[in-house]
Order: sequence, then structure tokens, then C-alpha cells
Amino acid sequence: MTESAAVPVSRPSVRIQDAVKSFDGRVVVDVADLTLGKHPVEGLIGPNGAGKTTLMRMVTHSISLDRGRVTFSTGTGAPDVVLSSKAPHAIARRGVVKTNQVIQDFDQLTIWDSLLLAASKAHDERALKIFREPHVWSEYGDEIDEYLNLFPFDNPFGFAKSAGEKKLLDIIRCLLLRPKLLLLDEPTAGLPAGIRDRVMELIKKKATEENVSVVVVEHDLNVIWNLSDYVHFMAEGRVVLQGDPPWIREHATVVEKYLGEGHVGR
Repeated sequence: MTESAAVPVSRPSVRIQDAVKSFDGRVVVDVADLTLGKHPVEGLIGPNGAGKTTLMRMVTHSISLDRGRVTFSTGTGAPDVVLSSKAPHAIARRGVVKTNQVIQDFDQLTIWDSLLLAASKAHDERALKIFREPHVWSEYGDEIDEYLNLFPFDNPFGFAKSAGEKKLLDIIRCLLLRPKLLLLDEPTAGLPAGIRDRVMELIKKKATEENVSVVVVEHDLNVIWNLSDYVHFMAEGRVVLQGDPPWIREHATVVEKYLGEGHVGR
């Protein structure tokens, strides 16, 4: 069921067609035809096991599809690119980037070097060889400083320690890759209220001012309602409702049937 919403300028988007993924014989995602990214910020919600994270991973090809096709449009009129035949790193370089729900191990690099490494990956595939070279710093240094001022770490030249610091580091690393379509998996979970609000403001700014299409999976429905311009509701591997947040919220019985007390899990 879909409620139409006015779509503004052409935006980067992915189209998922006839896409199926199963684990141990159980179908986790079964999507006939779905486009993500037509609106600045889109929410992807649903109960535990609905297939939200799996769907995101299918887009970035970090897991393979049993069948189906994922194509990426830049929104500029350039030919669409088939993502389902490309490696994850090649998809990221095309501008389709996803945060990791399970935070990476950042113990090998300081916060500063981790951000420089992400900037280097946006610049050149030989990231490990060039990430401390002057041209990387000259191009990305001001941007890194801006993020570090916005999200003050205990010690930018030390290692990320808390889960919150690692989550913020993951988000900033993704932004330094200069994404066209950004997939955020529970970006505010576990963050203090003040930092959470800054993350939401930054996401909205990237979407509205820099034309980055953002898709958010988030357990906190208040974040979804306040941040999203459009919402996709998944249950049992399928998208069963799509529309503007107020329209989705009016389907209280449907939402409560699947989400219990308004809590959305993975």
C-alpha cells in the first residue's frame, strides 16, 4: 500500500527488482520493485526480522542476492549502473555507502588516522599507501576538523574507546567517502540526546543542501518521524506500506500490530 508524495528534484536512488534473499531455507527479503532515495531522507522501519538490514546489505552487495537486480541512478541523467554485479568496494566508490551496524574494530588506527584513511579511500583505491600524503590532508583537513569540532572526541589523536565514539567515527568515515546515497543503520542508537540531535541535523543538512539521498534504519520512531520525508514499512521481508510520515502514523493498528509499543528492532 502506497501513499503518494511530491518528489522534488532528481536524486541519487537505487531500484531493487525481483530481489530475494534466504538464509537456511527461510526467505528474509522478497522485494518485487522498490526504489530508495527519491526523497532527501527516507526511513526504513519494521519489526525484528523484517529484513531491513539485510535489504541494505543487498544494495551494497555485502551479501549476494539469491536472485534479482539492484541498479543505481545518480539522478543526473547518466546511465544506470547495475550494483548487484559489482564488488562492495566498487559500489562504495560509485557513491553508495553504508554504515556498519556492528561497529568495526578501530583499535589499529587513531581516530585521526582512521578519518584520513577514509578520505584517502574516496581519493584513491591505494588508500593504505597514500593516506598520510599532503594532498589528502589539504583536500580533507578542513572537513575533518569541522566534524571533530561538531562531535568532540575525548582524544582525536588516540583510539576510539566507547561504543558511541566508534559509532560517530563510522558515520564520519562514511561522509568522508562523499556518498551520493547514504545508508544509515541505527545511526543514533546509544548516543546521548545532544549528540543524537547533532547527528540528525547533520544528516538533514547533507540531504537538503548537498543532494545526498539518505536511507535510515532506526529503532527510535521519534527519530524517523522527525527526520524522514518518506517512510517504507517492512514486515516479513516485504515492503507493505510506503508514504509520508504522517500518513504512515495514521495506520496505528498496522504499526502497533507489527511494532508493539512503537519499538523497531533490526
